[in-house]
Amino acid sequence: MDAVFKALADGTRRLLLDRLREHNGQTLRELCERVDMARQSLTQHLDILERAGLVTILRRGRERVHYIDPTPIYDIEQRWISAFDRPRLDVLRAIKNQAEEYAMTAAVPNYVYVTYIHASAEQVWQALTDADLTAQYWFHENVSDWQPGSPWEHRRADGSGTIDVVGKVLESEPPTKLVLTFEDSPEEDRPPSVVTFLVEPYRDIVRLTVTHENLPNEQMLHGISSGWPSVIANLKSLLETGKVLPQAPWEMDSEVHS
Repeated sequence: MDAVFKALADGTRRLLLDRLREHNGQTLRELCERVDMARQSLTQHLDILERAGLVTILRRGRERVHYIDPTPIYDIEQRWISAFDRPRLDVLRAIKNQAEEYAMTAAVPNYVYVTYIHASAEQVWQALTDADLTAQYWFHENVSDWQPGSPWEHRRADGSGTIDVVGKVLESEPPTKLVLTFEDSPEEDRPPSVVTFLVEPYRDIVRLTVTHENLPNEQMLHGISSGWPSVIANLKSLLETGKVLPQAPWEMDSEVHS
């Protein structure tokens, strides 16, 4: 918590958070232009914000793309504000949940979703790659040997053997990083989209970041914007409580594959 207060005590860092709130997912160059600051000084401020958990940084080739993370501010609100102002807390919680579930940007990566899970990195990795576990929370079996270059299949867990998604494993670094091509319509003449799962220790829990890149159209972006939060919320519930959320499998599946 001390790191969060230290980060927020500086006006420049608060300005950077404001700029990211206005337009989430900016490169260092874009932020430099918006705050009129030298790259070296700006990088130092962003590193402090990242260490405090207020900013998530994802790499896109040689560039770093920055996303605001409202979780530490929400923790402060829970500790010192909730006991005094319950109606406003409900409003803030709704805003915070919406910010987590709909962290989108028009620039690549097209969609980013960040959540925190009370589990180990190994448990999260197993939940992403074990066919029996994915069948429980995704209602599909993710089938592969999970080696770079190997194919993978997303099979319905209803016994029909229907395969809704196929792809290839691009990167596999257990238990921290998994990158897959994602082809829900392989017959179409277009490059596949790419999904990256990044599993990082965060204090005594795990931060899971899902990015979905190279989306072909707004329709698919709209579909995964509803689908990924549903899938990951179900994964989180299974690992933390042993139970999945009460959601119809066909609703979740149609959202992810739109």
